[in-house]
Amino acid sequence: MRTILIIGAGRSASSLIQYLLNKSDKENLHLIIGDLSLASAQKKTNNHPNATAIALDIFDKNQRQELIQKADVVISMLPAHLHIEVARDCVVSKKHLVTASYVSDAMQELDALAKENNLIFMNEVGLDPGIDHMSAMKVINEIRAKGGKMILFESFCGGLVAPESDTNLWNYKFTWAPRNVVLAGQGGTAKFLQEGTYKYIPYGSLFRRTEFLEVEGYGRFEAYSNRDSLKYLDVYGLNDIKTLFRGTIRKVGFSKAWNMFVQLGMTDDSYIMEGSETMSYRQFVNSFLPYHPTDSVEIKMRFILKIDQDDIMWDKLLELDLFNPNKKVGLKDATPAQILEKILTDSWTLQPKDKDMIVMYHKFGYELDGKKQQIDSKMVCIGEDQTYTAMAKTVGLPVAMATLLILNGKIKTPGVQLPIREEVYLPILKELEEYGVVFKEQAMPYLGYNP
Repeated sequence: MRTILIIGAGRSASSLIQYLLNKSDKENLHLIIGDLSLASAQKKTNNHPNATAIALDIFDKNQRQELIQKADVVISMLPAHLHIEVARDCVVSKKHLVTASYVSDAMQELDALAKENNLIFMNEVGLDPGIDHMSAMKVINEIRAKGGKMILFESFCGGLVAPESDTNLWNYKFTWAPRNVVLAGQGGTAKFLQEGTYKYIPYGSLFRRTEFLEVEGYGRFEAYSNRDSLKYLDVYGLNDIKTLFRGTIRKVGFSKAWNMFVQLGMTDDSYIMEGSETMSYRQFVNSFLPYHPTDSVEIKMRFILKIDQDDIMWDKLLELDLFNPNKKVGLKDATPAQILEKILTDSWTLQPKDKDMIVMYHKFGYELDGKKQQIDSKMVCIGEDQTYTAMAKTVGLPVAMATLLILNGKIKTPGVQLPIREEVYLPILKELEEYGVVFKEQAMPYLGYNP
């Protein structure tokens, strides 16, 4: 049998593993699923005869190398910074590698060795990055094929809660790593291109500069800018384009409310708060407010944020139980961001019957025969349950499909790469439609700006 080693059996791996197990008899596959938690790996196998669950410590070099040597192809579902040791072992053992993570500088440095050994190191083949690359390149290449010139590309994606599970005033729950949500937008000024002009949004202003989107059947959304849209000029071959923007989708009103935390400093992850372990939620809030001998924490909060008692923003804060003097943070040597994450997790954790939702929206502006035109492409995917979430489906399925295409010799180009060539994205996008991941493309009037 052909062996696929899957390293990491977290939440995003459920649909990936199920897909490969369903294909295992026909494709003659055996899966080795390794995770630090043996129980987690075993749970994902569902006692399937074509799967072996093992406890794997990724820092155990001998065990890691031995498993990679046995495999025909390796899938790494580890946190992004841990891929590189796996990748180096794959070079030594001459094994193909698939990940859903962004290509790091260290990974890119392996490109020459991968090509020399005829190895495919496929990265960014999950969701944002992944399906966004594939669905975008499909339309961009179709426009180019008919002689069109790209003048605008805007791409938006968001992991949200499904409408039937949207039960709080923030219209949001954690559908992926909460820490990443709390730290979103940090680590660099947002950069993009608009009508030929470079634009920059510093973190302190990020959540007050949003764009609105309408998705039929699901209502109105907003999007704030991702950190660096400019790197996609080269990735997508859009060096002559006038507008290039990538953003994160939320329901309307979320960004304005989130900005309250940003302005107070609660999303800061750069220092430790003294006494965090015994601190109450109320004390945490008060830490960011000026001293006043008589005013309550609530009054000081409303004053500094300039919100009235009957403002929906105030109701959103109250809903989080931020002012509770009895709830303790319970985290030792915690940063403000870690404490905020703990508080939000109380309110924003998906309940057992809740479903998540992925929304993706692309805008393609182009010029053809002297006329400006636009295509909008939209995709909405709703999860089945807490195991087979929309996030797990959209991250895991394209990873699994790419792995099988590599194994079957359908993807031939070696090297460290993204899924931006037809041999990769056409079969994956077509098969994803069978699993409910469908992009609806619509011709629109060009909505760009006059130069």
